[in-house]
Amino acid sequence: ILSKITFKENINPIGIFISSNGGKIAVLGSTYYGLIPRFTSYYAENVFTTIYVYDISDKTKPTLERNFTITGRYFGSRMVDEYIYVVVGQPAYVIYDTVILPKIYKDREVMEVRPEQIYYFPNASDRSYIFTSITAINIANKREEPNVLTVMMGETGSLYASRENLYITFHDKPNQTSILKVRIDRGQLKFEAKGTVLGTEINQFSMDEYEGYFRIATTTWEGGETWNNIYVLDEKMNIIGNLTNIAIGEAIDSARFMSDRCYLATSVAWKDPFFVIDLKDPRAPKVLGYLKIPGFTRYLHPYDENYVIGIGRDENNNLRISIFDVSNTANPIEVSSYVIKGEWVDTLALSDHKAFLFDKQKEIMAMPVSIIDGLRWQGAYIFRITLDHRIDLKGRISHQEESGRQDPSRWVKRTLYIDDVIYTVSEAKVRMNKLGDITLIGDINLS
Repeated sequence: ILSKITFKENINPIGIFISSNGGKIAVLGSTYYGLIPRFTSYYAENVFTTIYVYDISDKTKPTLERNFTITGRYFGSRMVDEYIYVVVGQPAYVIYDTVILPKIYKDREVMEVRPEQIYYFPNASDRSYIFTSITAINIANKREEPNVLTVMMGETGSLYASRENLYITFHDKPNQTSILKVRIDRGQLKFEAKGTVLGTEINQFSMDEYEGYFRIATTTWEGGETWNNIYVLDEKMNIIGNLTNIAIGEAIDSARFMSDRCYLATSVAWKDPFFVIDLKDPRAPKVLGYLKIPGFTRYLHPYDENYVIGIGRDENNNLRISIFDVSNTANPIEVSSYVIKGEWVDTLALSDHKAFLFDKQKEIMAMPVSIIDGLRWQGAYIFRITLDHRIDLKGRISHQEESGRQDPSRWVKRTLYIDDVIYTVSEAKVRMNKLGDITLIGDINLS
């Protein structure tokens, strides 16, 4: 360990960004100060989002260069070039007859968002007014001031970013999703348009921007019935194409847009239809083919243009990893699978895509896995995916003690590789193994 940065007790780190030259690092965190009174008997959260920018050109002596504090709860962030875009939501509330507007604290300076700077849409539902602020910060240039754009809408849903635009969804009305489009250009923020579609998306992978069009997959729940939809919107966020009533009675479990196709996995009664949808003509999306397998698929990841990796569960609730061949779009097939069995099996990759590691050239796939099968085991499964699309287990890496006593600080949460070494990361340590045969190299203790 070359150096260590310690934060105040009430700061919970939630994200890290590194500049392209490796000389700066931005650490995002959340700070909670309890409740503050709103009216006679109502209270509001006193939550702040913090951003610390460090100069780490000397890795042995990181120095704090700037710090920002934004009023509100952290929602999401993205980095494009040297700029980080941080999205924060602050409830619109009144304290002692005063409307509390968003603020940004830069070191000892205060930037308050003025009422005339806030975008508002009159037809938005007033169920839960939220000030959603996007703050753009250049982490490489300390002289550049941050920019902020604030919108007053409902509760935020998902965040998607291309190199030119941010898209934020809001669910301000039942069975309806509003999408806010914000242009980003080297830290400059410009509101572009707002669009609306029926249904709700499940996460960021339900959205995509391709050749100037925005695509989104949603599920509609109405009158005890469900169905699924694909919408294509133009640059002004007007719907120009749609495909509705997909898989009536089912709901989307996972979605992935890849070029001019969309892959959907829906589920009903532990059966998992996998759909291939053609988007070559944005005005006329259509289903090309589908496959049904037992269980459900919760996460889809591209292997290449003809193959897709799926992670989910089989009909016995075991963890199932599949490879789908979509080269024949009318007849997608499952060409390989690997099942991890146990009384209870789970992986963080089902809910957090950052826990999933895949590299086609290295033929490696890895993810944290937890198993209860008499005894409890937790660690990382390391797989080799061969050119003929076989899934072979290379090995398992655990940080737990040999005594079998479970220590949550030793639960593996991330895997990564550098050259021919694979690193598994828990709160307690970083373990290094050879990528070839998974033999142990050594540990770096973090606690």
